[in-house]
Amino acid sequence: MQTRREFLQLGAAGALGLALPHAFAKGAAMRAWTVVETSRDGARLASGTIAGAAMSSAPTLSCDPSKRFQLISGFGGALTESSAYVLKQLPEAQRLEVLKRYYDPHEGIGYTLARTHIGSCDFSLSTWSLAPSPGDYELLDFSLKPMQRWLMPLLRDAHRIAGTDRFKLLASPWSPPAWMKTNNQMDRGGSLREEYAATWANHYVKFLRAMRDEEKIPLWGLTVQNEPEATQSWESCVYTPEQERDFVRKHLGPTLAREGFGGIKLYGFDHNRDTLEKRADAMLGDAETAKYMAGMAVHWYVSDDYAAEARVLKKYPGKDVLFTEGCVEGGAKPGDWMVGERYARNLFGDLNAGVCGWIDWNIALDMRGGPNHVGNFCDAPVLVDTDGGKVLYQSSFHAIAHFSRYVKPGAHRVELAGTPRGLQSCAFANPDGSIAVVAFNPGEAAIDFNLDIAGERRGCRIPAHAIQTYFA
Repeated sequence: MQTRREFLQLGAAGALGLALPHAFAKGAAMRAWTVVETSRDGARLASGTIAGAAMSSAPTLSCDPSKRFQLISGFGGALTESSAYVLKQLPEAQRLEVLKRYYDPHEGIGYTLARTHIGSCDFSLSTWSLAPSPGDYELLDFSLKPMQRWLMPLLRDAHRIAGTDRFKLLASPWSPPAWMKTNNQMDRGGSLREEYAATWANHYVKFLRAMRDEEKIPLWGLTVQNEPEATQSWESCVYTPEQERDFVRKHLGPTLAREGFGGIKLYGFDHNRDTLEKRADAMLGDAETAKYMAGMAVHWYVSDDYAAEARVLKKYPGKDVLFTEGCVEGGAKPGDWMVGERYARNLFGDLNAGVCGWIDWNIALDMRGGPNHVGNFCDAPVLVDTDGGKVLYQSSFHAIAHFSRYVKPGAHRVELAGTPRGLQSCAFANPDGSIAVVAFNPGEAAIDFNLDIAGERRGCRIPAHAIQTYFA
């Protein structure tokens, strides 16, 4: 049995500086494979090469790059007003360093996706709307002004750092303006009043056009409504499956198409996996609604039923399922390894089920897990000590990086068979021909296995409570 040192010759912890290996080609000469490891007991994106030969007694994990599945849109996080505020408490150079660690394609972990909110959300500093004047059917008072102090500088910088060709911004409303709703307030649920449905559809267009023309940040996608089944103490708006279907079919879809935004990716639902299929049947099952939609968006709260995503994708071929939100609730959890394991479990479950992209929740929060104007605190991959000016990169940051840094936009998930007991894994073929295989061992003992990529085989070992990415 090879020793740990013989198996993995670790380089400096800091895979952010790795040069990409040359493309994998079937039948090519044996070459060095890069392995990157993060573990509970020390390594954080530590890079090295595999030195071990195949082991006759170990199970084999076989990757066939010729058998391809979903196209990957990318990975990213939410650019909220709270994240913007927290990062602004840092010196400017340090603030930009955090954004580069996320979005810089060379120095960072490869984020390309971002999600932001249309109007305020729970992770805002207060409740606000972009169209505050009651009865303003023509939206004459619409303005991005409430976003200018905190949120817009964050969006501009992430867009600049990622690059226009790579940055894909998704926007979601938590609530229409209070005057458009049945309860006359943005929080505590309520529904869209039918007499304002056309005005609300025009509000999306106003937002898209202002972002494009005034801010020079084109939108990649929209969701119809954040968590349409939840009545929250913060900004929320309830739609039944039929109400969301009818709003898209009668108002939002035709309005986007008529105003020249028919190419925007529109996702329905934007809520938990447990009722995904019912919502998909109502929306994607209706041909007049489905023609406007790219697919459905999901969150991880309540349910780990990843198979529901696979069932929807099988039933509605040509449509996507996009993961748009997940966080560990209950406040910040600095240094907690298990947070990263929850991220890893969901990433593997979603991607193996056919999800096309994965967007985390807040990119940065303070050491309490806020600010949050309703006290709904949670953890984030980056925590900022706003008093001491320190930045903590959490285990969740590293868990996402094992995918986002090595699985490029335009990659396809490919077949990976024979996963050893206790291991989670998935594999991807990048546009340049390189292959990324990601493995996760949540158990208490190391696992030995052989990794075979199109006939090229190496012996591998993953320690207990560790994530690895193999790059060939």
